[in-house]
Amino acid sequence: MLVVKEIQEYSQIRTKARAYLCYIMSRNISQSMEGGTLESVIKKIKNLKNALPKSEVIYAIDGNGIQMVDNISSNPKLNGFGKGDDRSDRAYYYRTLKEHRCMLTDPYPSLYSNELVVTSTFPLYDKDDNLLCIICVDITLQNILKMVHPSSIDSTFGSISKVVYAAFSVALFAVALLLFIKGVKSFMGFGLNFDKIDINAMFKSTILLTLSLAIVDLVKAIFEEEVLGKEKRYAAGDTHQTMVRFLGSIIIALSIEALMLVFKFALTDPSQLLYAVYLIGGVTALIIGLSIYIKASRLEKQVKL
Repeated sequence: MLVVKEIQEYSQIRTKARAYLCYIMSRNISQSMEGGTLESVIKKIKNLKNALPKSEVIYAIDGNGIQMVDNISSNPKLNGFGKGDDRSDRAYYYRTLKEHRCMLTDPYPSLYSNELVVTSTFPLYDKDDNLLCIICVDITLQNILKMVHPSSIDSTFGSISKVVYAAFSVALFAVALLLFIKGVKSFMGFGLNFDKIDINAMFKSTILLTLSLAIVDLVKAIFEEEVLGKEKRYAAGDTHQTMVRFLGSIIIALSIEALMLVFKFALTDPSQLLYAVYLIGGVTALIIGLSIYIKASRLEKQVKL
């Protein structure tokens, strides 16, 4: 589940990640070289490794997509091989040739480590604008999030926030459980003696059970989104799931309360029905507000795209 959230977060910071990596690569290597010797390429790759210590693998490919040097990596299992491999079928190769500039790929499984990685490419040209080689840097998805987005779900703060959300989820679930038990006891006390059933007690029991259901629904949204990192499936797109679920739970709970008040006042004091109407009006205002919130979120997403 965390992989889904990591990919979603990467899609949001991809432009920033590309700008950051292109800046680092442009500072350490040049787009124009006097000579295209293998030694000069290796030297520039080693300089780049010092500037990007979190990179998984760094290598160079020629204009035909053939790897020119062995992998350079701080991981002994990934270092010192790969020279001569054909990478002409990789998306980052032909995209770099086509767009003639620094590129950053979507996440994909690494052939070396089986982890999700992204590849940043930087083409090198001679003074006549002939392609000498393409410098390629593989970085794991987790590391690119840490490098570019300090508040990433994999950062220290992100890990602490998961624990905090998990603790709040447990506490809220305990509250919901207590409300449920209290609500059940309120009407189970009558047993099968229906003649002794108190309508007011039934209303109170319904209120407790409704609140319990609303809290459980909220706990489910918080735990799935903030702790497990499940994908959001709301029509609002990137709208914050917890907010939508929370407001939805409140609307449902208040709607049930309004309906109960209508029945209660109709039986006991019809002059008080106006207060139930006020509550229904408040519920309507919440529904309108939630609709505006979702629509505004959709428009914001369209603007970003």
